[in-house]
Amino acid sequence: MISLPSFAKINLGLKIGARRADGFHELRTVYQTLALHDGISVDVQPGSGIEIRCADPRVPRDQTNTCHKIFDRVTRAARTTGKVVIEIEKHLPVQGGLGAASSNAVVAMLALERALGIQLSQSDKLRIAAEVGSDLPLFLIGGTVLGLGRGEKVYALPDLPPINLVIVTPPVGVSTPRAFARWDEMIAQRAELTRSEGTGTMNELGKGVFDLLSKGFPQAEAASEAAVKSGGWKAEPASGVPAGGGDRAETPLLDLVRTGIENDFERVVFPEYPELREVKELLQREGAQFASLSGSGSTLYGVFASVDEASAAAGRMRAAGHAAVATTSLTREEYWKAMGATPP
Repeated sequence: MISLPSFAKINLGLKIGARRADGFHELRTVYQTLALHDGISVDVQPGSGIEIRCADPRVPRDQTNTCHKIFDRVTRAARTTGKVVIEIEKHLPVQGGLGAASSNAVVAMLALERALGIQLSQSDKLRIAAEVGSDLPLFLIGGTVLGLGRGEKVYALPDLPPINLVIVTPPVGVSTPRAFARWDEMIAQRAELTRSEGTGTMNELGKGVFDLLSKGFPQAEAASEAAVKSGGWKAEPASGVPAGGGDRAETPLLDLVRTGIENDFERVVFPEYPELREVKELLQREGAQFASLSGSGSTLYGVFASVDEASAAAGRMRAAGHAAVATTSLTREEYWKAMGATPP
């Protein structure tokens, strides 16, 4: 049996662009992996098929589980058979915006490789991950990651300095498809009011934070500009840190805040779920230097100046009845070291 941690992510900013012909939206986001994690164990036994085990009743055990979708593709690519048992030790919220199901699936793929004694290429793994879901490929990179396209085109960015966070998951379920639908409605109403055409571009939505993170990385920057100008994706994803300059150690997260980092989903999620806005405001009152929704929610996070401040704030919020936990960001090296591997 192979057991590995399945780490969470947050979105450091998320910009929503126009709806594409395939129904997806152009996105620009920066993913950051966290120390919070589930546990994934994979065992290969005689027979065939897949069995998913999890004590959390909210986790599906049928073909709708992303681990099941990954299993089908990996076994086809590797041309191998056997009964696979995947056990999920659940700690991360379900549908909370932390990428738990996506992380579970990618880590199941990595564990399955080891259990079967196979080695898929990085390009094959990125392809399989992108086929299953938009935010799976980031977990094949880890650390600080630029996401383009519908979020599945990933570039390894220089790791940000350590980030001390408080993660809060209110007991609210936010549907990502519904959030996108509300966004389209909002854009359509705005277009009608202003008599403008289309649904806006990435330039109109702002991209300062992503320009800052891509600075000195010509491949990622060029791909970002191509996506802005064409409304589509024109470059291949990176399998590691692109060659180039960039000095992230001298550019802390607060620099990103000053560029206007924000999550567009807040504009449609907060009006429908005002309790989420209240949690963001509470994080700010507790001393967060920056607070935001992660993905489409419902999880929110606050960035604190120190480990002690984050721990104290999380304690006060838990005492007030909130599901709050203090954690830290995870660099690319830390991410892969925990996996017992080296960065790709």
